[in-house]
Amino acid sequence: MKKMKNKAKNVSRETKRKTAEMDENFVFGHHAVVEALKEGRGNKLFIAEDARNEKVDQLKELAATNAVPVKWVPKQKLDTLSNHGVHQGFVLAITPYRYLELEELLVQSKAEPFFLMLDNLEDPHNFGSILRTADASGVDGVIIPKHRSVGITSVVAKTSTGALEHIPVARVTNLSQAIKTLKENNFWIFGTDMKGTPYRNWKAKGAICLIIGNEGQGMSKGIKKEVDELLTIPMTGHVQSLNASVAAGLLMYEAFYQRNEGAR
Repeated sequence: MKKMKNKAKNVSRETKRKTAEMDENFVFGHHAVVEALKEGRGNKLFIAEDARNEKVDQLKELAATNAVPVKWVPKQKLDTLSNHGVHQGFVLAITPYRYLELEELLVQSKAEPFFLMLDNLEDPHNFGSILRTADASGVDGVIIPKHRSVGITSVVAKTSTGALEHIPVARVTNLSQAIKTLKENNFWIFGTDMKGTPYRNWKAKGAICLIIGNEGQGMSKGIKKEVDELLTIPMTGHVQSLNASVAAGLLMYEAFYQRNEGAR
């Protein structure tokens, strides 16, 4: 019986591994496919065999410009390639996403950048939404941990509607060490909590890094001890907290307003 349980666990891990690999090798949905093609990450474009519209013509042209072969396939094939996601008739096989090292992110960023650090975020839809808002609000880079956190998947790419191709993502082994490195480079580190400075009083200029915590647990205790200031979003009502992507959006735009005079 014990052997059977172990075998079942191994099969489950293998299934998850294969699913993750598939997610990393495909993007789907019109916007995500367009941006990946523009960035030269396409290997083969799969289009629904009965699709005929302006979007199809646009993607065929982009594919031809980037020497990406096009294959017309049944909808069932697209469902399989996208892991039954909302593909809109388009799936693109891509080269794997290349994460940056933190040092690379620091070197390529402008003076006094605005970074976002995600502390063990788990939901790919939240991650994709955060990337979309990060691109719109002038975030210069996102930092995520290698373990116990969602990475770049096809769902993240789809939800970001192409923003993934424009926001560099660094993946680090240890968030605490990453914070130490940022402080050595004169960054101020800000976290989020139920108790802290009201976010409208946040001084968000200069080189800053904002940490968004896990959807259920918030920021981990160890990371919370290392921030320079905790920020809170005042709330009324009956819920305990906001969705991670909503909270991140409010804070990113507060920083955007402060860092871009006259934007309000």
